Amino acid sequence: MAKQMTKSKTTNNSSRNFFFWVVGLVVICIIGLVLLTKLTGKDNVEFDFDYKNQPYVGKSDAPVNIVEFGDYKCPVCKNFTENVYPETIKKLVDTGKVKFYFFHYPFINKDSTRAALFSEAVYGELGNDAFWKFHELLYSKQPEDKKYELIDVYTDSFLQKTLKEIVSDKDVQKVETAIKENRYANALNKDQEYVEKLKIDSTPTFFINGKKFTGQTYDDLIKTVNNAAKGK
Repeated sequence: MAKQMTKSKTTNNSSRNFFFWVVGLVVICIIGLVLLTKLTGKDNVEFDFDYKNQPYVGKSDAPVNIVEFGDYKCPVCKNFTENVYPETIKKLVDTGKVKFYFFHYPFINKDSTRAALFSEAVYGELGNDAFWKFHELLYSKQPEDKKYELIDVYTDSFLQKTLKEIVSDKDVQKVETAIKENRYANALNKDQEYVEKLKIDSTPTFFINGKKFTGQTYDDLIKTVNNAAKGK
């Protein structure tokens, strides 16, 4: 009887030791997965944008590329363009540190897509300077009433009249012809492919040298840009 009790105790000890060994192994694996996620996390991966044929402001040899994904019907994008950009980004652009790009993410309404395609045609037919003038003017015309988001505001005639404020009738005709011939659908689709790959779900969303900017303040932005300029 005594021998049987000893054997049972030994078996229980072995089972307990095996259990703790398994638990320890699981804990180690979990820690390893957490560390691996931090090391290879999405926010730390530099996305390889193709910047060719994309509108930008800044010097061509600027070391830092900032990309904004925006929608012309987005009120936050409007606020950024009118109030944040002049005071922050433009200073970085003027010092030769930053090239600032605009990529389209039209999602609010069908006329978001129409406006995006129209601005692609402006860029393609009339060039970079005309694009940025139209870009800023279109945001300035965004209605204040939030109900407009579900209304078709950016009609063909509205976009044409807006463009006529900054270019000749002949140039407007060039853009209209390009729209009718659907010349710039691929350019807009390229931006949409980035949106899907990067799982962007809001505007404006920014990337600095291919890395998503998650900061909240001006100081965060400056720090991120300075680090990017140093290759960090």
